[in-house]
Amino acid sequence: MPKEGRIVESTGRWYKVAYDEDSGMQTINCRLPGRFRLKDHALTNPIAVGDYVEFEINDDGSGSIEKIKDRENYLIRQSTHRQEDHQILAANIDRAYVVQSVKMPRMKQGFFDRFLVTCEAYQIPASIIINKMDLADENARAYVDSIADLYDSLGYPVLKTSIEDEESLNQLKEDLRDNTSVLIGPSGVGKTSLLNSIDSNIDRKVGEISTFNEKGKHTTTFAKLLPLQIGGYIVDTPGIKEFGLVNIEPWELSLFFPEMLEPRRNCKFNNCTHAHEPGCGVIEAFKEGHIDADRYDSYLKILDSLQED
Repeated sequence: MPKEGRIVESTGRWYKVAYDEDSGMQTINCRLPGRFRLKDHALTNPIAVGDYVEFEINDDGSGSIEKIKDRENYLIRQSTHRQEDHQILAANIDRAYVVQSVKMPRMKQGFFDRFLVTCEAYQIPASIIINKMDLADENARAYVDSIADLYDSLGYPVLKTSIEDEESLNQLKEDLRDNTSVLIGPSGVGKTSLLNSIDSNIDRKVGEISTFNEKGKHTTTFAKLLPLQIGGYIVDTPGIKEFGLVNIEPWELSLFFPEMLEPRRNCKFNNCTHAHEPGCGVIEAFKEGHIDADRYDSYLKILDSLQED
């Protein structure tokens, strides 16, 4: 009789599965039969951390995955090696957090927006974490406040965190409690330090920041689903430089910008891209100040990249 469990670690060859036994939670290393890899050639990984599976235990004590259960949702991005390939970062997520730092490395709003588009497209509740607030001077704090006001107004809660600020860590803990959450961001923004600070059992290796280009060095190699003492799980992922969008057509991009949903109804053309067309409700809303200039600029840049692909 197959057992049921959840993928908690993926190395590409082996999948560590956590499952419940009478003696308590156990883990087993499982392989994935080749037939699963043939189903979708575009996926670099047909299974991801967070997936629920059925598996059989082999005579040698290893496991063989027999079934991947239907997903509630999943977070996917374009592969960094081949544009036609896609990578599932995590599955069955309660909330996804895009993490950036005030500086070292510096914050990039375009990264926020690409990530949020994917969350909208794949029905994942999303939040923003702006970390290393202890490094922010007065000007940087004012800028962060303006970013927070903007995204809060769009329905994306913004947490301002620092490992030096216990109150912000407690707020993050409460957000994570009893949920399966994923933190995504470039290397060096402090994801690992945050995790170590909110749960002493995690104890992950912290990397350094290059003083030459203020970019972080990778410390997490493979995605892992880490249990939290407060209840729930956190998906620890490798640092990500870019967030390539998957299966989103240029004409539907505006569906994933909440502030454009109402104005796009006033467009003259059904296939309006909201970039140059006459009678465009989105362009009119932008001119009237109802759509933030930086968000509209992000939209146009993402649109260009989708049209190029």
